Amino acid sequence: LPLQTMNNGRLRGDVTFEMVPPPPPIFQSPFFLCFLAYLTLCSLPCALAAQAEPKTSALADSIESRFATPSGYTRVAAEPGSFGAYLRGFPLKPAGSPVLLFDGRIKQSQVHAAVFDFPLLKRALIQCADAVIKLRAEYLYASGRADAIAFNLTNGMKVPLTEFEKGLRVAVAGNKTSWVGGGKKGRNRAVFEEYLAFIYAYAGTASLAPELKALSLSQIGIGDVFIVGGSPGHAVLVLDLATNARTGKKLMLLGQSYMPSQEFHLLKSGGPQSPWFSLEEGRLSTPEWVFPPNSLKRFQ
Repeated sequence: LPLQTMNNGRLRGDVTFEMVPPPPPIFQSPFFLCFLAYLTLCSLPCALAAQAEPKTSALADSIESRFATPSGYTRVAAEPGSFGAYLRGFPLKPAGSPVLLFDGRIKQSQVHAAVFDFPLLKRALIQCADAVIKLRAEYLYASGRADAIAFNLTNGMKVPLTEFEKGLRVAVAGNKTSWVGGGKKGRNRAVFEEYLAFIYAYAGTASLAPELKALSLSQIGIGDVFIVGGSPGHAVLVLDLATNARTGKKLMLLGQSYMPSQEFHLLKSGGPQSPWFSLEEGRLSTPEWVFPPNSLKRFQ
């Protein structure tokens, strides 16, 4: 007697027993059982072949599990606990999800292959550089390195999270800023979120670009940033890397937020190996920005 314990995938509290009539005699005959075993054996190779075929999974929840590398390429190693490993394993929204703007509207230009699963503020604060700042800060906070979280404002003032945790806040008068007291204290999510919202409002590509260390393309790593500082400026984050051992060529996955404030998303490259971008000298063309040479930088 089977237990009826499932209701839409959840265990029910009102477990009941149910009488089930026996199957018709034909389904109990040796002939039918042999025929059923034959069908199972015939279908098994097809099932195994389908499992072995590499393809994008709509149920996968991270970059590494959802996006296979093109033929001949293997992923560059990412040290456990590193920023690269954090980005490669960051949860994604279900496949096919649109990029949403901060107010819930669907972005008009859908140029993405995946959407990162983190909530947006209901204000137009998290744009390109802000999303990069958020991911870097969230990584440091989650890995127990909150003392290292500090970003510059556009006027050059350095603002560490540790000062906010002491109850200090920044008073802004035009282009002048100064520390004042009276804020909430402690290392907790509320203070951290208040800190990030302030940084989003008073930082951007113009302040972030000078903070980062310039790199050559040969030095590229996951977590590096292609950035043009200014107003307007733009930044895209390197989310994954793969290399071809025979040719030495590299491919990369890139992510961005944009204007107006919108969900962070992994970009399509538009090339034959999309969403993977080829790493080549010269300009880097992304769906919504073209980066000049020497735009690659790294958090220090």
